Amino acid sequence: MSSSSLDSGPEPLKKLRPGRTNATKQKLFEASMELIGERGAAGVTVDEIAAAAGVSKGTVYYNFGSKSDLIAQLLRHGVDILLARLLSVKNASDDPLSAMDEMIGQAMDFMAEYPSFARLWVSENWRIPSEWQDTFAELRERLLAVIRTAIDAVAEVYSVDPGVSRGSLETAIFGACFVVGLDRQTYNPERTREQSIAAIMASMRGYVVK
Repeated sequence: MSSSSLDSGPEPLKKLRPGRTNATKQKLFEASMELIGERGAAGVTVDEIAAAAGVSKGTVYYNFGSKSDLIAQLLRHGVDILLARLLSVKNASDDPLSAMDEMIGQAMDFMAEYPSFARLWVSENWRIPSEWQDTFAELRERLLAVIRTAIDAVAEVYSVDPGVSRGSLETAIFGACFVVGLDRQTYNPERTREQSIAAIMASMRGYVVK
């Protein structure tokens, strides 16, 4: 999105300082995720998001331009949070399988903290057409790149099954993090974090040749 679309609004306003902008974006992210989790993206208005976040409607339009742009930027914000958590465990262990285990644990923690983000992702990501299709494609590739790097690290240390497509494997892990994490929050809260991680890691451990 161009800077001009982000800076446009119903009236000229003084540009927010970066620190305040980030704080405002986090407020909007949390408020919108809660509302979207209740009614879906289409059922939520900018007025409701602004009120729930404790900011003015003008502030929303000033920073994001439109509801569609707001959702796109909040998707980016959520992925930025998730990526920061995944990358925080990069090289955290000499064993790349253990590092992958920790990375999936971070994903499960994110899904537990922001289940409505996972619902929005799952409901809209595969909808064709979607007004956020280009945004999803970009963000999906950013997440897949982190998983791809982790799988490559495993392949450098372990003997792996050459018959398994790495592209399919990274997609399986990517999808499983969202679906298993969301399923746990929605239908099976009795399942532990460790059980969810172990289920997803079964794909990785099956990739390694004993």
